[in-house]
Amino acid sequence: MRYAESVTFGGSGLNRAAELRNPEAQVALLAQNNARVTFFWRGKPLLEGEDNKNLRLAWVDLNHEFMTYQLGSLIFLGLDEGDIPLFLADVSTWSPSDLPDTLNDFLDPSVQTHPALRNGEYFAELRSVMTHMSIRDAELAVIGRGILEWHRGHSFCAACGHSSTIEMAGWQRNCTACKKSHFPRTDPVVIMLITHGNNLLMGRSHVWPDGMYSLLAGFIEPGESLEAAVRREVFEEAGIRVGSVSYLSSQPWPFPASLMFGCEGKALTADINIDPNEIEDALWVSREEMLDVLEGVHPKLKPARRGAIAHFLIENWLADTLT
Repeated sequence: MRYAESVTFGGSGLNRAAELRNPEAQVALLAQNNARVTFFWRGKPLLEGEDNKNLRLAWVDLNHEFMTYQLGSLIFLGLDEGDIPLFLADVSTWSPSDLPDTLNDFLDPSVQTHPALRNGEYFAELRSVMTHMSIRDAELAVIGRGILEWHRGHSFCAACGHSSTIEMAGWQRNCTACKKSHFPRTDPVVIMLITHGNNLLMGRSHVWPDGMYSLLAGFIEPGESLEAAVRREVFEEAGIRVGSVSYLSSQPWPFPASLMFGCEGKALTADINIDPNEIEDALWVSREEMLDVLEGVHPKLKPARRGAIAHFLIENWLADTLT
């Protein structure tokens, strides 16, 4: 495996066992006494353990009392070691007695517990725990959040507007009227490590926490290559012309449903002219300054969150370990 694949959510080689998503195979898997289920509540995975010690996804048996809170069908994630069937249940219909004001914040620090879960399990924001999880649990968590987000936004047929039903163990939706089949979608995004000599181009969105800067990024448009998207996005956002472009690494990013393509680009110009409708600010940061940023001692800039591909690319750019 390339070092570039060690990025958070890079994958553990889970056996997704797509051949077992048909109804007959699912009946057999659900009849196995070793089948396990994990839960998501409003995008938060169910966890056990502490952030820096034995943090992992929490699993229960199919007959656990918390299963009564599940919303819709179980989703088949795949087979774990020992061919253990792993399933996902959405329990977002459960309403805790106290809903925090931070629930929809960029990074919600609150956790939720339920009396039916008696072993210390809790729901927590994936962004806050993603770097403390094992590679396998991180992969399962990103699958779970991504597939549930797709179901949440695609309960009606995009072709005719009628309702659709969950099929193929959660990996397909079929329209009840026109019978059209729909499949989970992933939005391709380029995120760019743009350099000019010893300097790195950084920018910030209007909605980010104060001081946070990251690499420029943008969605790939229909009919566009990775290289063309990099050059277009950098020019649109910062007015910088980019020459050579190369691919570095990718990361599934479930906030809400993107696949980030990390690319390196060489700037042909240095004068920044931002589009205020796209970003709030952009600037060149030297290697020396970037070391201070990642160490948290820069007077102005705060780094991209650890676990995000931007942080991964910057860290490896500084260490000359991008390839």
